[in-house]
Amino acid sequence: MVSDKKESCGLFGIFGDDKAVNKTYFGLFSLQHRGQESTGIASSNGEIIHCYTGTGTVGRVFRSGTGLLEKLANPIAIGHVRYSTTGSSKSINNQPILMEYSHGQVAIAHNGNLINAVLLRDEYEAYGSIFKSTSDTEIITHLLAKPSHVSKPDPLGHVLNHLQGAYCLLFLFDDRIEAARDPYGIRPLCIGRTETGSYVIASETCAFDAIGARFIREVEPGEIVTLNKNGLSSRFFVKPKTVTPAHCTFEHIYFAKQNSTIFGENVHEFRKKLGRKLAKEHPAKADVVIPVPDSGTSAAIGYAEQSKIPFDMGLVRSHYVGRTFISPEQKLRELQVKLKLAIVKEAVAGKRVVVVDDSIVRGTTTRGKTRALRQAGAKEIHMRVSCPPLRFPCFYGVDFPTKEELLANNRNLEQIREFLEVDSIGYMSLEGLLSCAVEPADNYCTACWTGKYPIPVDIAVNKFALERYQMQLFDSRQEIDG
Repeated sequence: MVSDKKESCGLFGIFGDDKAVNKTYFGLFSLQHRGQESTGIASSNGEIIHCYTGTGTVGRVFRSGTGLLEKLANPIAIGHVRYSTTGSSKSINNQPILMEYSHGQVAIAHNGNLINAVLLRDEYEAYGSIFKSTSDTEIITHLLAKPSHVSKPDPLGHVLNHLQGAYCLLFLFDDRIEAARDPYGIRPLCIGRTETGSYVIASETCAFDAIGARFIREVEPGEIVTLNKNGLSSRFFVKPKTVTPAHCTFEHIYFAKQNSTIFGENVHEFRKKLGRKLAKEHPAKADVVIPVPDSGTSAAIGYAEQSKIPFDMGLVRSHYVGRTFISPEQKLRELQVKLKLAIVKEAVAGKRVVVVDDSIVRGTTTRGKTRALRQAGAKEIHMRVSCPPLRFPCFYGVDFPTKEELLANNRNLEQIREFLEVDSIGYMSLEGLLSCAVEPADNYCTACWTGKYPIPVDIAVNKFALERYQMQLFDSRQEIDG
């Protein structure tokens, strides 16, 4: 019902605007659903980069009265909101990361997950590089600074070809912004333009709406987009059309905001299509359809439209509690779930209820809400899920639990139904899901359902991989010293 899935981060950048820092603030505010652990803004006056990061939400870090936005005020800016996927919730992992190397200053903001982070860090530490954080993003700074990379005709493009995994990146140099997207286009990254002509880059188009900018297009997979005094230019670090895209379908199903357009389609409309398809695949005799807000609402609307069963808000979300997938600790997530979703007894009492959710991960919070619906007087509960059963972990920036913790792992539908204590359960088929998308089915990553990873994963990667790597090094050194 309310899941334990977590996403990575939100990016925002703007070039050549007198209010660039303030607009970055509002852009990040609109992307807050993508991460609440830390916030940061870096800005440049064309010569010097200043950066400030803090732990917490945008409004908390840059709260009124601190004067931080005024101190950062410059015409070029990038910003970042973070949920940690690689590197835990420590202030040293906050972004943007600001560093200085032979070509000057650069600030970097990253959304995604590098699956070869441990191997690259091992290699660079062997050559004497010193790392301050446990974030995979810091590895990119060392690649940029390597003398043999700096001397290349296109240093940034050369560096990006060393990275494996999912990544959208913003680089703020003193005089420009460079934005890049991995060759598979796993995470979304969009280009917009303000009424005054300033170019904007953001993870989702909802950030453009927040500042009155117009969506132009998405950054293509394998593309580097440069924003500077000459406007917008583009180049590719891989040959276009040589890699089959692998868009993360979970962006459309859960992560992205309803008013965003990503992967060529509006999120709300896509979710409604899922709901209509779900009603065809798994009809139910019921009196009311209720969503698990907010990500299940659009699908529930579609389900109700197709089934002709009345739609109602049987669960009400508190907007003063953050998205529970962002909370890094299970106990905190469970407490947030109780605070976040309240049951409207009058909407469910004595009724056969269809509950529409976007996905189910561990299932423990879903079962808790099922029991609460029973206590509120629901006569029957029919669970409907707008994606297939999650059976495999994600290594590309979605912090799913391990395979063993996933509810659908080694359970059939009847066992899942019994665990959730519902009268029936229906998951969307993979074919049905992909039929709702505008792009060809082969252009989407389905690894969390099928176990078929578009980018081979040799080492099981999770958010604490670099911490464990450091501990292994420490233990081995202790043995040597002993």
